[in-house]
Amino acid sequence: MTLGRRAFLRGAAAAGAGAGLVGLGGSASAAMPVPFHGPRQAAVLSEPARHSVVAAFDVVAENRGELTDLLRELTDRAASLTAGGAPAALGITGPPADSGVLGPEVPAAELAVLVGVGSSLFDDRYGLAARKPAKLKPMPVFPDDALEERWCHGDLSVVLSAAEPDTVLHALRDLTRATRGGMQVRWKIDGFTSPPRPAGAPRNLLGFKDGTANPQPADADRLVWTDDGGSYQVVRLIRMLVEFWDRVALAEQENMIGRRRDTGAPLDGAEEHDEPRYAEDPVGTVIPLTSHIRLANPRTPQTGDERLLRRAMNYDLGVDTNGNLDMGLVFTCYQRDLERQFEAVQKRLEGEPLTDYVSPFGGGYFYLLPGVTDPADHYGRALLA
Repeated sequence: MTLGRRAFLRGAAAAGAGAGLVGLGGSASAAMPVPFHGPRQAAVLSEPARHSVVAAFDVVAENRGELTDLLRELTDRAASLTAGGAPAALGITGPPADSGVLGPEVPAAELAVLVGVGSSLFDDRYGLAARKPAKLKPMPVFPDDALEERWCHGDLSVVLSAAEPDTVLHALRDLTRATRGGMQVRWKIDGFTSPPRPAGAPRNLLGFKDGTANPQPADADRLVWTDDGGSYQVVRLIRMLVEFWDRVALAEQENMIGRRRDTGAPLDGAEEHDEPRYAEDPVGTVIPLTSHIRLANPRTPQTGDERLLRRAMNYDLGVDTNGNLDMGLVFTCYQRDLERQFEAVQKRLEGEPLTDYVSPFGGGYFYLLPGVTDPADHYGRALLA
């Protein structure tokens, strides 16, 4: 790593490695609407929407009853926002029931909402310690991380996704207004997903396709969903040091990733979805042994159950205090088992060449709650029963 990069890293927010910057995927387009009610939060399986907000909240409800009221209100607002329609009239003396950002009626079937809980919700405030999901814990600090506390963890996570940015911002305002006094924003970040260019998976801000090798829907029960219909969610906020990356030779970039930048094909293939032939290249002559795709997904029988469903999006926070571009990846993924899947992949990626150019600074572990089965149900009902 050059002295220039070292100096930048000392002045930047963080330094480190991200679990899978180019990994498990699908093609990008506006997400197809999914029903709000069901045994699972099915929006996890939708293709990435063009715009998202990922937010974590601190719960400030004073007792378990208020927490139940909070989750009911969160459920009611999420159901209403996804269904669309005209807001309720509150009379001429009260504030309007809606911000009006989307006009007199909220468009239907344009918003997806995902809600999770962090391990901190299961402390001694609400008597829920015995009901904490078995694998849920605080996100640890991995080697070379430089996490900032203000960007980490939370009692609740909310992901809002839609084709237009005003749709997600309208929803965020609605939710924060309706739940004021029950929860407050700890951190939030806006994300965007690029359209296919020219086809296939979207590109991240390193210029490479992101999410090509995601598991197929048929594998979701084995890899994504827990037995009760939830899923473990990982959020990693990863700064990309694009000003240094853009000075690296294309061949070196491709060797670090293991794919062609133009087509997304593995270095030993011709098309984006070609399977890398690692067995024919045991010493890494074509696809280096240290390449990102080879470390993240070795494609062996032993690592087949370590795959995860990734849903990554780009972010742009402008410039930092040193005048450097502050942009990167909001990496999210979903799996049955944090240790068996995400952490196993993360361990293999430690020290990969790409760590010189990516810098995790925040995020957290959450448990995506089971779905809301019908209008009488609400998020977290089984936890609170």
